[in-house]
Amino acid sequence: HAQYEDGQSFFSVFAVFFPAVTGIVAGANLSGDLKDPAVAIPKGTLYAIVTTYVSYIFYGCVVAFTFLTKGSGIAEEYSIWTNDSIPLEDKLQVPKWYDCSANATLMRDGEECRFGTINDQQSMAVISFTGYLIYGGCFAATLSSAIASLVGAPRVLQALAKDKLYPKIEFFAPGFGANNDPIRGYILVFFISLGCILIGELNMVSSLLSNFFVAAYALINFSVFHASFTKSPGWRPSFKYYSPYVSLLGTLLCVVVMFMMDWKTALLTYLITAVLYFYIFYRKPEANWGSSAQAQVFVSALKGVQNLTDTQEHVKNYRPKVIVLSGNPAQRPPLVDFANLITKKLSLLICAHVITEPGSKHLRTLKESTQAWLADHKIKGFYTVTESASWEEGAKASLTLAGLGKLSPNLLLIGFKSDWTKNLDALTQYFNVLYCAYDHGIAISILRVKGGLDFSEHFSAEETVALEGDEVERRGSVDLLAEKNGDSQKDAGEAVENGEDKKDEEKRAADERRDTLAKLEVLPVRRVRTRTISRAVYETQDGSPLDKDVMSNLTQFQTGKKKGFIDVWWMYDDGGLTLLIPYILSTRQMYSECSLRVFTLGNRKDDLDRETRNMAALLAKFRIDFSDVIVIPDVTKRAQDSTREELNQLIDSMPEGTIPEEDRAANKEKTNRHLRLAELLREHSKESQMVVMTLPMPRKGSVCAPLYMSWLEIMTRDLPPTLLIRGNQTSVLTFYS
Repeated sequence: HAQYEDGQSFFSVFAVFFPAVTGIVAGANLSGDLKDPAVAIPKGTLYAIVTTYVSYIFYGCVVAFTFLTKGSGIAEEYSIWTNDSIPLEDKLQVPKWYDCSANATLMRDGEECRFGTINDQQSMAVISFTGYLIYGGCFAATLSSAIASLVGAPRVLQALAKDKLYPKIEFFAPGFGANNDPIRGYILVFFISLGCILIGELNMVSSLLSNFFVAAYALINFSVFHASFTKSPGWRPSFKYYSPYVSLLGTLLCVVVMFMMDWKTALLTYLITAVLYFYIFYRKPEANWGSSAQAQVFVSALKGVQNLTDTQEHVKNYRPKVIVLSGNPAQRPPLVDFANLITKKLSLLICAHVITEPGSKHLRTLKESTQAWLADHKIKGFYTVTESASWEEGAKASLTLAGLGKLSPNLLLIGFKSDWTKNLDALTQYFNVLYCAYDHGIAISILRVKGGLDFSEHFSAEETVALEGDEVERRGSVDLLAEKNGDSQKDAGEAVENGEDKKDEEKRAADERRDTLAKLEVLPVRRVRTRTISRAVYETQDGSPLDKDVMSNLTQFQTGKKKGFIDVWWMYDDGGLTLLIPYILSTRQMYSECSLRVFTLGNRKDDLDRETRNMAALLAKFRIDFSDVIVIPDVTKRAQDSTREELNQLIDSMPEGTIPEEDRAANKEKTNRHLRLAELLREHSKESQMVVMTLPMPRKGSVCAPLYMSWLEIMTRDLPPTLLIRGNQTSVLTFYS
């Protein structure tokens, strides 16, 4: 049975011994240099395990059969106790040769045992044919292990450096010579090894080293089990006797062994591993290894969406899930930024793009590059693109097909169509899409801001700039503009259809460089492997920088804090969405210092106080903070002549007969009501930071599109950013928390 010195145990000895068997996975460290790693690593590892096991067991047995654990090394004691002719009384005067107790030490005049496998590290040299064989073997084994570690570790460090996983680590990425040797890594590992040797206490170093090795093996076992657990089709182990539960058992055993060896170094190892892991987790380097963690993300997302779909909805858990008809998000940043303010990483955001020229864009490329644009601008959302012969049909398809199960949009956000008087056919499509959304139970919101939302005429390109270098590429739904070298012609040629000759390719490439963003949505040809950020290039048609006012309009929902009021004009009961959206905006940092003012319509002019108190009590029950409640009594009052003249001028700017006289006569009262609302909005909310108003939705077929847009045009003209919103009669607010 085993005998240990004071303070020692099986696991303390194991910690010292374990580094001697770590060479069995040397092949994994050199996998990049193997001709066929998938075959060589399993065979080499298994052969190494068997060879190592047999060798150590054999030599252990040889030593056990030929050497004592402890011994005095005095030949006379051995001779006396093995001579049967000497009386027992005389033998008792001399301690046994393997007795190293305190009494035996006293009998030897205080001389302690200096021999045996515990005390003598040269046991093998003593029992071998010649000690020089042992010295040569130890030297060869030490050199072999040292070379394996000195070669393997720098290779791993070089791979990490190439992916730039940690700051400044790319210094160790370059390789030298025909074999791409990591010379810098060799030097670093050499000095680390030298430092450990200079400590002078190899047993202590071995304990820490063993913990690191066992932690690495635990992670390897767990990664294998995790790959099996996620059931990724790409995980197809070729080893015939593979079982994921053996890997899980190996993981648990490694964890237990770490703490059994030394719980302090185990905690230190876990701390170092956790710091390295969470740094990568939060930094999200641009490196793709196809890890099992990616497979787990898919499985978790799929289960989450399925569980969400199977769960009955409740008003307390309502979230606005927004689909934005943004077109290319880079062309309408304020619209996408405002939608991001509503969802803000806590709800669904989908940017929908309708292409009315099928086949004109590389859709897969467009999806990838635009999704990257959203990520680079820190917008948590999704991008979907649809090809259709008309914008109306494409938008309707986006509304009905976007999402999965209950992870589908319930709120449509669209920009106000500022050029509707110039394109009445497009206005009809715009109008029909609004009613389509309403018919499908999707809430509607229209955003209007000064200066408009479409900046495509100012958008020249999107630059993705490497943070660590000077390399620049074009990304974000735009073409990689031709480089200065001759590769530009080749790049352009890859984007055109087969069969075009070189002259046509060159002409098309030149046209694309001159064209606007809408004609530049092509696959980026080249990727730089580094951490990058995207930034838009906005300029006038002559290439000069944009005016400050234009840039201010473009970035109005991106940065800066606003102070003042968010005015809520709650005209109709639409389920409470008109109140919920401004409340959500007030929780964002941009509007955190803005107060809510709620405007509502009064029925009787002589009962305004009671209606004001009732509205304040209702808001209090909804737990919505507000600074003031204002009841408007005279919304049915005749609009001023100047406002009526403004509407007439707007109608006169359109072709004659656009709005039939019978439509104007049938909607005379509604027209007056909306003109009166426009006057009240300008009177009370012209200086506010944001206006949120219930969107009037007349009965389908009761009003023509031009007259309806005329109402919206007059009501929202010359106002701060205005959001017209209409719920789908689904309650989104509740008294109960």
